[in-house]
Amino acid sequence: MARIKDIDEILEVEKTPIEERNLPESTYHAIKQTAEKHPNISAIKFFLQATDYKNSTNVTYKEFLGKVNQTANLFHSLGIGAEDCVSFIMPNLPETYYTLFGGEAAGISGPINPLLEPHVLAEIMNASKTKVLVTIAPFPRTDLWQKVSQIANDVPTLKTIVQVDIADHLSGFRRLIVNFMRRGQNDTSGINAKVINFNKELAKQPSDRMVSGREIKGTDIASYFHTGGTTGTPKLAMHTHANEVFDGFSAGYGLEAEPGSVTLLGLPLFHNYGAIAIGVNSFSLGATVVIGTPSGFRGDGFMENMWKIIEHYKVDFFGAVPTLFTTLLNHPVDADVSSVKFVTSGAAPLSVELAKQFGDHTGFRILEGYGLTEGTSANTVNPPNGESRIGSVGIRMPYQDVRIANMEGGEFKGFANPEEGGIVVMAGPQVFPGYKEDFQNEGVFFEAEGKKWLNTGDMGRLDENGYIWLTGRKKELIIRGGHNIDPKQIEEPLHEHPAVALCASIGRPDARVGEMPVAYVQLKEGMTATEEELLEFASNNIGERAAVPKRIYIIDEIPLTAVGKIFKPTLTFEQVNEVFESAVSAVDGVASAKCAAEGDKRLGTVAHVTVTCEAGADKAAVEKAVNETLGTYTIHKVVKVI
Repeated sequence: MARIKDIDEILEVEKTPIEERNLPESTYHAIKQTAEKHPNISAIKFFLQATDYKNSTNVTYKEFLGKVNQTANLFHSLGIGAEDCVSFIMPNLPETYYTLFGGEAAGISGPINPLLEPHVLAEIMNASKTKVLVTIAPFPRTDLWQKVSQIANDVPTLKTIVQVDIADHLSGFRRLIVNFMRRGQNDTSGINAKVINFNKELAKQPSDRMVSGREIKGTDIASYFHTGGTTGTPKLAMHTHANEVFDGFSAGYGLEAEPGSVTLLGLPLFHNYGAIAIGVNSFSLGATVVIGTPSGFRGDGFMENMWKIIEHYKVDFFGAVPTLFTTLLNHPVDADVSSVKFVTSGAAPLSVELAKQFGDHTGFRILEGYGLTEGTSANTVNPPNGESRIGSVGIRMPYQDVRIANMEGGEFKGFANPEEGGIVVMAGPQVFPGYKEDFQNEGVFFEAEGKKWLNTGDMGRLDENGYIWLTGRKKELIIRGGHNIDPKQIEEPLHEHPAVALCASIGRPDARVGEMPVAYVQLKEGMTATEEELLEFASNNIGERAAVPKRIYIIDEIPLTAVGKIFKPTLTFEQVNEVFESAVSAVDGVASAKCAAEGDKRLGTVAHVTVTCEAGADKAAVEKAVNETLGTYTIHKVVKVI
């Protein structure tokens, strides 16, 4: 697949209509085609422990197709049809990929974040009407089975739970130890659903064909990816087979997978990046995916062994989030990592200073990109063979129309000119058909120029060379370490506290994870509560640990607009001012610092920082140090030193 340099090369690619690319009809057919072309190339390599990374399981494409066939056949035998959902709550394992694609071949796959609280897991499964659930059996240092067993009976449609035993990847003494440690933990007597073992049942199924005889169409729904808030009715983004096959194909121009190339997977498989941008892309083109530990990059010892893992597997590429790059700066490069062509960064903004520091530390080139669940997965990237503009999310991928629109009150008023701010919108085969619940699709799509456009809710601008610069989020998501947190996850539970009148949650700038959630609370007249009490209440009632606010500010009045809506920019500017003034004041030679953040239609939030130097301080050195300190944040800043 050609390396993309700029928009002109994308236009050259697009001279061949997408219909003439003869893309596979489904994700199943994409894997089948690759297995027929490259049966003996490794599709997956998996190691269970980062400290024992050389001890890996190898799955060829021929074997991979066989496992997908068996998995689809197992689900078919359990009553899964084209419109039935197979959910999975799983860490990163080869079986997770078998479940994802076997589920899509038999029916609809529903990946679920294992870190969610039990009641939220049940809400998502009820929204998707889950018929079969795949999860792991009890295993040391994991609580997934405990979570699932708590809520299995709260999902009336759930008929079968299929347990994957991680111990199947162990042998000898280590397996005996695990079996001893978990004695008595797999009690299923109180669960209404039938509980069976994944690999034992798989062995009973034929591997050379799908016994259902299902003819999968591109318009068939392949998956439900949950997104947005986790209170009320969960938002399930539907992907068609055509969406996923196309996005994997289009991402190939940015990720450059090819037969025999090696991708290191450390990001979770419940997220579309690992499932589609890495999975569908790699498995369509014959690349090898190295699955590094069930916990991915978070696995014990992974960071300490990262460079040796890259050397051992001759990794060509890996994708990550900015927090990973920050962590890796603390680990000297102690191996030959020359196989790495580039790395991608996504899910959260990348600061210019972090990109520079990581490049100096490793010699790697970071290509920042952009994608969203509603756009299937990967939508833009800084071109692999062209100019990287750090701070931008690159140029659009082939056949994907990504533009900036002027929107007023949710109505389309025209497309913006270059360098003019507006809302990021997209059209093309990557755009999902909508959320499962119709009422959640209001304001998501609009028609223009004969196309159906997706309103992403993100704000940005497009420069004259086709690079996209994100400047904010109209949909107000908080992005913590690449993980999206809907403020409603925080605000709705806090509103249930008897003393809370109004609540607003925003992201506080953080040099390590991008943003941390905080909340502002206005108490009811005559009521009292302390920050500590509210934090404890939040911890007990918010459905995801990552969403629990780090601080709760009790203020006299939440700022409102003229029509009575909460006005969050004022609170955001307050957090920027507080964080920047604290960070700059700690720089040597600084006597005081004052920050005044404001909104800018083209640049988003802009922080104007005035620095007063101590007597005798070198102003040039202070200015350099201040810019380096603030360079770890993604907010646009203007520094004045006096």
